[in-house]
Amino acid sequence: MSSFFTDDTSAEDMDLGGEGESLVPDTAASADGFSGSTSSPTVNLVVIDPDDVARNRLAEQLGNDVSSFPVVEDLIPYLNGEPIVIVLGPSCAVDGTLNSVERVIQAHRELGAILVAEELTTNLLQQALRSGVKDVLASPADVTQLNEAIGRVSSSLSSSPSTPVAGEELFEDDGELGQVITVFSTKGGAGKSMIATNLGVTLAQRSDKPVCLVDADLQFGDIAVMLKLSPQHTIVDAVSSLDRLDASLLQNLLVTHESSGLLILPAPLEPAFADQIGATEMMQIVEVLRRFCSHVIVDTPAYFNDVVLGMIEISDEVMLIAGMDIPNIKNVKIGLQTLRLLNTPMEKLHLVLNRANSKVKLDVTEVERTLQVSADILIPSDIVVPQSVNRGVPVVQSSPRSGVAKSLEELASMFLPATAGRGRKK
Repeated sequence: MSSFFTDDTSAEDMDLGGEGESLVPDTAASADGFSGSTSSPTVNLVVIDPDDVARNRLAEQLGNDVSSFPVVEDLIPYLNGEPIVIVLGPSCAVDGTLNSVERVIQAHRELGAILVAEELTTNLLQQALRSGVKDVLASPADVTQLNEAIGRVSSSLSSSPSTPVAGEELFEDDGELGQVITVFSTKGGAGKSMIATNLGVTLAQRSDKPVCLVDADLQFGDIAVMLKLSPQHTIVDAVSSLDRLDASLLQNLLVTHESSGLLILPAPLEPAFADQIGATEMMQIVEVLRRFCSHVIVDTPAYFNDVVLGMIEISDEVMLIAGMDIPNIKNVKIGLQTLRLLNTPMEKLHLVLNRANSKVKLDVTEVERTLQVSADILIPSDIVVPQSVNRGVPVVQSSPRSGVAKSLEELASMFLPATAGRGRKK
């Protein structure tokens, strides 16, 4: 078991008050995954667990430069302003340790905590987040999961109270509300989720501020699968914490699509959880997201319900996706009639015809005349689309020169200023 002390040094012998002294040896893990990189500040790792066996197991898993204590209060004498990531063992979830952790974290901004729990429940997650814990992993957590979680937490820590938290600008509320774009279709299979995903990825790559994609298909959402993500948290966790929902809390629940920077709030993992989420909850979540995101894209189910109607109501723009077949066009026409009856402003509706070049004996002009709406974007049919979906890589990344990708880029340009850059500023 690693500790703050060398084999021949006791707690009484250590000078703990020296300014600038390192909390642990110079070989401590770095914030970017223990690589020792000089591009990110060194972060110290501490394992807390009252159970000796669990504590030792976690410490050994994390490496030789990890210190450990039975209780979090034992760490306090050694704090000197350096960033520290605390890894809380499974025992901390059941013995009241989280209350102590909350007090210590509130008093020391340089601390960030991760909880490794035997069983992940909504109640435990809510309690952990309220205590200031930034991430919760299921036990046994593998080294890769731990490294990624430690990297995320360490990037949010500051070395002193006067220093801004690293990454804080990502969630800065500058008073300007982001654009909410709802992607909707009246019939399944029209390509709604594919378009929402690629739109989100394109906007994320071209926006200076964060872009978030919300999977509001609460029973059968596919966004995480289409991006090959394994989310630890879903929209259910956000709803469970609505009483204290803010940008900081949502940061812990969002999943990042690494290659584009797109933030994802995934749908529930089980359809039964959909009953816990209504229009009011969804609207509250989106309103928080738009405070720090330039765009919030909402992928919806292919039918009207209170969540869909709520999203359409608060959206700045609504993408109505239609496939090139008679049943699809019939449903879109009924959908448009319904939206008109609901007094939805027609100027915020945009018709997107997917697979518009399919040889199905349906002419685009004929479709537009039937719907009494002109299509804003025509997306061609291409084998690269199902190939990209099966690979879990958006088509704008897997086949950027394809006609489909170029149409999706054109779609994204509708929601960006004319002067927007082609790449996201780092």
